[in-house]
Amino acid sequence: MIFSHKVSSVKFLQSELIDVTTNLDDLNRVLLWFDGFDHTLVPSLEWFQSKLALAEGFTNAVRHAHRGLLPDTPIEIQLNILPDCLEIRIWDRGSSFNLEEMIRCLPNEVDREAGGGRGLKLMQKMADGLSYTRTADQRNCLLFVKRYIRRDMD
Repeated sequence: MIFSHKVSSVKFLQSELIDVTTNLDDLNRVLLWFDGFDHTLVPSLEWFQSKLALAEGFTNAVRHAHRGLLPDTPIEIQLNILPDCLEIRIWDRGSSFNLEEMIRCLPNEVDREAGGGRGLKLMQKMADGLSYTRTADQRNCLLFVKRYIRRDMD
């Protein structure tokens, strides 16, 4: 699924960027940072799915994109909470790959004994938009978008 999400003249309810290192130990810091946002207008299911996608995306950046890079290689993560959706952007400095092709090549059946290989499919199923693009500054950006209906609009 190729997805392009343009943000122009959109009012962010919250937006913040965090820099972390290429270290799985930083996952706890990333999740605590995520939980520090005011998510009272985001339905619980969508918040949980977004948090899971964040954990998967960060873990994939460390384990795969940054494999062989120095541990202090930065990973940047941005969270934007908008009136109708939540966006997570994760920038890595590894080699680029074709997300759509990678997902298509993954087996349909989940191997419950495997140590990995489920994250991309899981993210795709939870996302309303998912893309992975190479940026002009030679980084890659994983974009996860989750749409929702705000609670205060019920």
